[in-house]
Amino acid sequence: MKLSAFKFDLPSNLIAQYPTENRDEARLMVVHKDSGKIEHKIFKDIIDYFDEGDVLVINNTKVFPARLYGNKEKTGAKIEVFLLRELNKEMYLWDVLVDPARKIRVGNKLYFGDGELVAEVIDNTTSRGRTIRFLYDGPDEEFYKMIDVLGETPLPKYIKRKVEPEDRERFQTIYAEHVGAVAAPTAGLHFTRQLMKRFEIKGVSIAPITLHVGLGTFRSVDVEDLTKHKMDSENFWIEEPTEKRVNEALDTKKRVCSVGTTSMRALESSVSASGRLKANSGWTDKFIFPPHEFKICNALVTNFHLPQSTLLMMACAFGGYELVMHAYELAVKEKYRFFTYGDAMLVI
Repeated sequence: MKLSAFKFDLPSNLIAQYPTENRDEARLMVVHKDSGKIEHKIFKDIIDYFDEGDVLVINNTKVFPARLYGNKEKTGAKIEVFLLRELNKEMYLWDVLVDPARKIRVGNKLYFGDGELVAEVIDNTTSRGRTIRFLYDGPDEEFYKMIDVLGETPLPKYIKRKVEPEDRERFQTIYAEHVGAVAAPTAGLHFTRQLMKRFEIKGVSIAPITLHVGLGTFRSVDVEDLTKHKMDSENFWIEEPTEKRVNEALDTKKRVCSVGTTSMRALESSVSASGRLKANSGWTDKFIFPPHEFKICNALVTNFHLPQSTLLMMACAFGGYELVMHAYELAVKEKYRFFTYGDAMLVI
């Protein structure tokens, strides 16, 4: 398929700037693949679509405050450093994006806070990318605490407001566990502890996977021929209890629902020759767009995504191109809220 097939008009006022007051009271559009029926619900109603023995696969990655503001040595110029991924723990070596890129060169020292954290630029990567080494001599624990204090919640650029203290909690799922993501797995933001408890009481299993969401999730596609687009690699792992739970549900013809496109990428990157899930870890750059035969899941929870995004493409691959694009048309008309802090869609 072509990039232009995923274009639609999205009024900017539909891009949510804040989350709903209560996580599970966002709106939920339910799209039925077989009949084409579309229902309008509240997120907490999602439990009505699941029964005992069904499985929800959640991504328990944890977002860290990846955006740092500091100053360049000598000139004192203000700079922004966005931590992408840790390359070497012992050496405090990181891949980062810098802004303004043209002013930050190899050999420059960068100061954060009141100078309690210093980094040196040691290499160029992409146009705005650098490799930096933090000049830090202390326990790991203290270093990460410092990042936690000095860093800012990495809200995506489409949220046109300053980061607020509440974002630290709301840009994180309630089940976030393993630190390493620079963006939240947004479909999971709608779940509350009460809702998870109700699933448990109903006999629906919760099966965690971990995929550390990178900025590549939001990277725009700039080629018309989708086969030429390359996704950034993201680190993931799936452990044996999740493999067992998911495969039992598949064997008994139960519903296996991926909570979010990030969970789906991990699952689809870990399929055995017999079409079952296998415990696995590593990096995935899997790009899912129509047509794609999904091996594991028969249900998907996802937010409403931006035009021509890889996330919209995956939703279309799962729900059927025409049906999902029609649902999006309806979402615009009905003023659903889009993007990270927006409303949700359940495709079954």
